[in-house]
Amino acid sequence: MSVLARYERLVTDGQLRPDPDQRRAAERLDRLQRELEADETGGLLGQLFGRKKVRPQGVYMWGGVGRGKSMLMDLFHDNLAISEKRRAHFHAFMQEVHARLRDARKSESGDPIPVIARDIAAGLRVLAFDEMVVTNSADAMIMSRLFTALIREHSIAVVTTSNRPPCDLYKDGINRDLFLPFIALIEEELDVLPLDGPTDYRMQRIGGLDTWHCPLGDEATAKVREAFFRLTDFAPEDAANVPSAELDVGGGRMLHVPKSMKGVAVFSFKKLCAEARGAPDYLAIAHAYHTVILVGIPQMGPQMRNEAARFVTLIDALYEMRVKLFATAACAPDDLYPSGDGAFEFERTVSRLNEMQSREYMALGHGEGD
Repeated sequence: MSVLARYERLVTDGQLRPDPDQRRAAERLDRLQRELEADETGGLLGQLFGRKKVRPQGVYMWGGVGRGKSMLMDLFHDNLAISEKRRAHFHAFMQEVHARLRDARKSESGDPIPVIARDIAAGLRVLAFDEMVVTNSADAMIMSRLFTALIREHSIAVVTTSNRPPCDLYKDGINRDLFLPFIALIEEELDVLPLDGPTDYRMQRIGGLDTWHCPLGDEATAKVREAFFRLTDFAPEDAANVPSAELDVGGGRMLHVPKSMKGVAVFSFKKLCAEARGAPDYLAIAHAYHTVILVGIPQMGPQMRNEAARFVTLIDALYEMRVKLFATAACAPDDLYPSGDGAFEFERTVSRLNEMQSREYMALGHGEGD
């Protein structure tokens, strides 16, 4: 079935609401599907008569959380009737590229990028990526050359989703000038389609789920786990394979993100607040992720004043960027830090934590001010 026919059926059946941006994207993906399948059908004759492989133009879908990007990607990939396709989470793909680079450097066989591009492109017509986001300079420095080779030399059609328009990728990143050719490549070689309608479908799907869960234990963990899988569309039975990421927090430092997918990050309180961290780390997280799941928040006494101070800075960063927070904690926000240095100032954090649980806050877009 075609992408557009499948989309229209979902609307007719009431599973989706009519959405002009989604329909435009479905029409564009439908056209790409027909181009790829037609080329597959004529592939044997093309090989016999030396026909040059056609490079269909790819698609870059961007928009806020829950606007239907992943749903459309599902329709495209599931209904694309060719074998030469691959879908990957962008973080996982870049981790694979870095592993290939490390192996290539050991062999000292010259420039590895053309070889890696050739190996990735072998047997492929289309690469589909979930959540293109660039959070570190290492990725930024190789993406332009790698994707230029994949698209222009190997005729790979790239289809990707992102929360940001191309011009905002790796915004304010270190050595961003090295990344600008990649942005130009996207704008030249991919159709850039905004999906930024007023309805946040994903937040509708987590309607009814509380964001603050206490006390600590299996029940609280199960609740935030459910939120993660609803937000990311990741299959719970494949939980062991949720990708991780390395986040560039500045100063040549990287922060390991244990679970990172579709703009959702999972951290422990111990990792973010018991270790020596500061505002730059938390700001990097707040800019990179629209949702943070923070587990294991303890009740803090006077002996944990440093942890409490870091927690305050973390919540300030998340709040200012309107990041959604799901948490497991030992107690309610009002009882987190009842006494100790800075306990009076902590009351503002309590107020913010309570506001962050409200429907009004949850309805705000990532980075959206008052």
